[in-house]
Order: sequence, then C-alpha cells, then structure tokens
Amino acid sequence: MYMGRPALQFEVSQRDQKELKTLLGGGVQQVRVVLRALALLQLSKGASAPRISESVFLTPQAIRKIGHRYAKAGLDAALYEKPRPGAAEVLSEQEKQRIVAMVCAEPPEGHARWTVRLVTEQAVKRRLVPKVGRETIRILLQSHDLKPWREKNVVRRRS
Repeated sequence: MYMGRPALQFEVSQRDQKELKTLLGGGVQQVRVVLRALALLQLSKGASAPRISESVFLTPQAIRKIGHRYAKAGLDAALYEKPRPGAAEVLSEQEKQRIVAMVCAEPPEGHARWTVRLVTEQAVKRRLVPKVGRETIRILLQSHDLKPWREKNVVRRRS
C-alpha cells in the first residue's frame, strides 16, 4: 500500500516560531502571508503537506514549496514573494512633459479639440516620441487629470 510522500523534516527556530505567532496574533496582513505562516507552523509540528492542505487553503505542492523556501532562505523568503519587475516605462519623463505641454496648447489646424487618437498621431508626427500607443497616451492624460476633449478642463492662453 502506497502512503504518499513523507512529511518534510525540518526545524523552525524558536525565534521564527515566536515571530510567526506575533504575525498571526494581530495586525493587518495579506491573506497569502497568513496562510503561509499557518502552513509553516503546522509543518514545524511534523504535519504532512496533504494533511495541512485540508485545513489551510493551499495545495500540498504550495505547502512543500513554503517549507523548502524556509529551509533554504529563511522566514522572509517563505512568507513573502520577491518583488516582480513589471513592464518597463514606455515614455521617459521628458517625453511625458512634452506631450502634456502639447495637449495644453491649441489643437492643430482643422480640429476643434484634442482627442486621444489625435494626441497619439501628433506626438509621433511632431517627433516628440518615436512611437506610442493610444492606451499609453490615455493613461498619461489620466494620470495628469487632463481631459482635453472637454473644453472647460483645458487651460488655453489668450490671444
């Protein structure tokens, strides 16, 4: 009869156990951190990953990974994720400033107001940026709280 994998054998130091209990005792924490802390405490008592997964909403594989990360790199590695890099910025600060300045000026001849599509076309045409997408422009305008398609929200110089 096959019994499955044996339980992970490792010790959680007294200091780390105290820190886990403090973390679980109070304060606002991310749910995933709390679940990992609960799983780690139960692992330290010798429980198997499948048994822990019945009470803590994590898969046995995830629980084993938490244990291995603790054994390899310590408590912080077991509880917290590494920061993710995310996407690189599409526009530099100078390019953003130029586009915002362009939107604050009069729209091109033949247009009553700026639109996201028009800003995108003009930014490339005026060589403010090599290329840019409409969504990037939309997010830039939104972050500066600019709504150039609404006349009353744009500051224009008087002639």
